Amino acid sequence: MFITLEETIELINKGKTLHIAGDEGLLDKLPRGNWIGGTTPYFISEEGGVFSKERLFVNEIDYGQETRIASYGKYNVFQIVEECYDNGLTMLLMPYGSDVARKYAKEAPEVDELLMHPVIGWITGMDLELGGQVQARVYDGTVGESYTDRAVVMYIRLPEGKSAMVNMINIFTDDKNDPVIRFFDNDLSVTKCTVDGVETNFAEYIGQKGLDPRMPLVADYNGSYINTSIMGVENGAVGFYAPVFKNIDYRFATKVSDYAGEFKKRVDEAQAKSPVFTCNCILNFNYGELNGKKLSPYVGPVTFGEVAYQLLNQTLVYCEILG
Repeated sequence: MFITLEETIELINKGKTLHIAGDEGLLDKLPRGNWIGGTTPYFISEEGGVFSKERLFVNEIDYGQETRIASYGKYNVFQIVEECYDNGLTMLLMPYGSDVARKYAKEAPEVDELLMHPVIGWITGMDLELGGQVQARVYDGTVGESYTDRAVVMYIRLPEGKSAMVNMINIFTDDKNDPVIRFFDNDLSVTKCTVDGVETNFAEYIGQKGLDPRMPLVADYNGSYINTSIMGVENGAVGFYAPVFKNIDYRFATKVSDYAGEFKKRVDEAQAKSPVFTCNCILNFNYGELNGKKLSPYVGPVTFGEVAYQLLNQTLVYCEILG
């Protein structure tokens, strides 16, 4: 639901369990209640993609039998695998640029227990026009606090016979004839890599090849492609929105000539019926020209990173309740 501040307050005061996304100026005005939230002024609403600081996107969590809300710092964020419900869904929100988000991004793929329980969520953001003037925030409505350096989690226990299915839509693949790129460490910024086994300056390689920075690196995980999007090059180092990992084979994504058209095609093919949660990357919003475009039923916040067990980039992530 893409609704007003007053409508959101009414839902909170009725005791509804909610996930809320919106501008900091609106989230700060919400009363305490059973909700979690995060900052972004970008959305895919029922009417289409939109930038707004006047409305909030709200998911009512009416499919859970029980919920609990907690917050974690970088040193204990992986307690989520110990404190989640056996049959449940864990919804995880982390602020963009925070230490807890970096920690989760780098280490989540190595936490095997994460794959045992559905985890979905997003990296909260800010108005891109304001740059570093504001910080991304997450909110724990039960205590009336917001954080720039902690993760907020809602644990949702599902009824017997129900299960959560986490999925993603990714328009990118790779060309198996392209050179294999490997990195030396799990990192969000690199200078060196190997290209077909030869040590190479990565920034120079990108420049020499004339590669399109809108095209991410992709790794093939048994037929499922995971993106790593390039943030930029500074002082000879290439920065990423999510980390690269050592001992993983990467290639640059095959160029997509019609980004918006390909994205719409993949969305139509997915055929989700009633997702209870959806988030879509800010890079898709910009590169795919989604402002004003309808993507129903994939409505929700536009984010600065997507969580489907691990941190993802340039994807649409959604969850359905089955059974």
